[in-house]
Formats: sequence, structure tokens, C-alpha cells
Amino acid sequence: MLETCRARSPRSTRRTVDAEVFGRPESVTVAYGAQEALFLLFDALLRPGDQVVAFIPGWQPLMGLPPRLGASVTVLPYGPDMSVDAAAVTVAAGENLRLIVLSSPCSPTGLRVEEEELRALVALVAERDAYLLVDEEYAIGLSRSPAVGQDRVFSVSGPSKTYGLPGLRTGWVYGAPQVAEACAERTFLTSIANSVLCEALACSALDRYEDYVRECHRLCAPGVGLVERWAACYPDAVRLVPPQGMPFAWIQLRTGESSLALCRRALEAGLLLTPGETMGSDAGFRLGFDRDVDTVAGGLRRLDTVLLPDGPSGGDGPSGD
Repeated sequence: MLETCRARSPRSTRRTVDAEVFGRPESVTVAYGAQEALFLLFDALLRPGDQVVAFIPGWQPLMGLPPRLGASVTVLPYGPDMSVDAAAVTVAAGENLRLIVLSSPCSPTGLRVEEEELRALVALVAERDAYLLVDEEYAIGLSRSPAVGQDRVFSVSGPSKTYGLPGLRTGWVYGAPQVAEACAERTFLTSIANSVLCEALACSALDRYEDYVRECHRLCAPGVGLVERWAACYPDAVRLVPPQGMPFAWIQLRTGESSLALCRRALEAGLLLTPGETMGSDAGFRLGFDRDVDTVAGGLRRLDTVLLPDGPSGGDGPSGD
């Protein structure tokens, strides 16, 4: 999918990897990371006065960039089970709806958007002459992407997350060729072109995507089991949103304490968690578990005392069993 840039165009390529997984080259614009890819797409699609619909908790640039281009953002919360409700989007959509923004697999919820809801949203944007953007930074490829074969749906991704290669600063937009071309034209006003070396390394990783899938599963499978057992021991304090193959989980907090306050106390105990306030919500936090079993178990034991400092576990909770 990614190919090394020739001097004349940021869309030109070195070689094609598995087309069934990574789509058509003419639909790809390579960018300096997914962050720039988002900017290029927003700039190509949005006009002053347009409405963008996004969800919280979510990645701040998805909501922070559109207003800088003159668009307004309608922010919707996920449902109680952290699901996307297409009916709620339909109600919130105004006459100036231009773009619906999703994240799937989602950071921080750890969930994929249900196929039924995706189909409803694709139908909505087709009816309203609008577009759907799916942030797929945690996807391995495009094999399950709604952007494939849909002119009004776009995917933004890169090798930073699941592939573990953020230092390459490589990302891409995938979608209708004419919009990919518009994004490519804007690249000349931003980064001009990516590093040939970084793109070559990214291609090498994508050529071995099956190895990365296996490694991701190897890292995540034991950790998610530990987190599930830990959360089950504190039903009055937390609720785990079971992640769908992701290296982290969303933990809904039921103690009445803000997630920011909890995460600050956790940091003092040597734990780094992501408070929901950084993603538009104060009702939970993101907990990563893509580490070796001993590291995850040790972290959860520390979290026992942070979550309920006066609780019965006394620092010797079930997370270490």
C-alpha cells in the first residue's frame, strides 16, 4: 500500500503490498503521520459553516481541528455500553452536516463500531451529501474497513499503534481517488514529501503484517485476562468495557472520584494511566496491558491500593493471583 515517494508526487509508490488487505494505490495519499493525514482530509472536505459530528471519549484532534477550518463540531457521547448509536447521529445531524467522525477500533473504548450502525451511517452520509471518516489507527489493514468501495467513506491510519512504529511518522488517507488527489495536492503546502527511508521501513512492516498480528495477540491475550479478573473483584468501583482485540481497555469509574484525580494518585504510585478528561470524559480511564504478565499483574496490585486505599485488599488484592 505504501510506496516510496518520487519527487513529483506524495502519492507515488515503491511497491504494492497485499491489495486485499491494503486496498488500491490510487486511493492512498501518504502523509507525515496520521495526524497530518487527518489535517489534509479535513482541509480537503470541510468548508466554513459545515457541521462535523464526533464522539467522546475520543482523540482530541478529531474534535479540535475542524473549528480551525471554520466548521462546527457536535459532540455526542457513546451509549452506556460505549456503543455508537446511528439513530442519535441522525437526530443530531443538521442541514449543514458535512462529516461524521468515528474511531474503530476505538481509542479509548477498545471497541469496534457495529456493522449495523456503520451501514446506517453510510446510508445517512449518502442521503445527506456528507462524508464518513473512520480513524482506523489501531486496525492492521483495510480488510474490514467501510472505506473500501465507498466513495463517501474515508480511512485514516498508520503503523504507529498496532505495528508499534510511531517514530517512522508515516500515515495515510484511504478513500475516493479524487479526494486522495486533493489531499496529495495539499501535502505540497505542508510536509511536501515523507522520508524515503521511513516509507521503506513502513513498507517492510506492512509486508509482514501477519507477524505483527500474531505478536499483538501474543502480548494482549494474557493481559486482558488479568484485567478482566481484576475488574470483576471491584464491581462497585469499576466497570470494564471488554476490549475487542485491543492493547488497552476502558475502565468506567463508579467511586464518585474524577478519573483525573484517580490517575494523578496512580502516577504518584508509579502507574501511568490515561484519564478520560484528556478525551472529553471524566467518567473513566484507559488502562494498557500490552506488557508481560508479571508487569501487568504488578501494576494491577498497585492499582488496588490507589482505587480503594481503605479497602479490604490492603494492597494484596486478587490481581496478583
